[in-house]
Amino acid sequence: MSETASLGLGPTGLLLGHFTPRLDDKGRLILPAKFRGRLASGLVATRGLDRCVFLFPLDEFQVVHERLRKAPLENKAARDYMRAFLGLANDDIPDKQGRILLSSPLRRYAGLDRDVAVVGMGSRVEIWDAQAWDDYQESGEDAYAQTAAEIFDVM
Repeated sequence: MSETASLGLGPTGLLLGHFTPRLDDKGRLILPAKFRGRLASGLVATRGLDRCVFLFPLDEFQVVHERLRKAPLENKAARDYMRAFLGLANDDIPDKQGRILLSSPLRRYAGLDRDVAVVGMGSRVEIWDAQAWDDYQESGEDAYAQTAAEIFDVM
């Protein structure tokens, strides 16, 4: 069995897919089974972009953190970003049922109540309010092809 298969991931080894679990009354989320192996040893939940929550496997969070550490402390924009990004961050280990607790500040930031969209983004997971995710997908549909052309043109 390959390492990625033992983690429950598909053959790419990436966190991929869209799932629609619900938060319980305590703010706990049951992680999709496909993501549990990759996140079982620990994760960091933090403020994402576009009003979502980012979940990073620990090794991926270390990569992001190392990039942030290189920002000069004298740069106010860098300090402000680190405060928002790291100040709301929580490290966690999922329980035996694959549940994690999303902090109240993170839930407030992303507008998470009950119905959520959990979206694999390769190296991280994004958690969105389900309606906000649907609206985001709908609003970007017309520009999808144009954006792809622009992104791949600069790479």
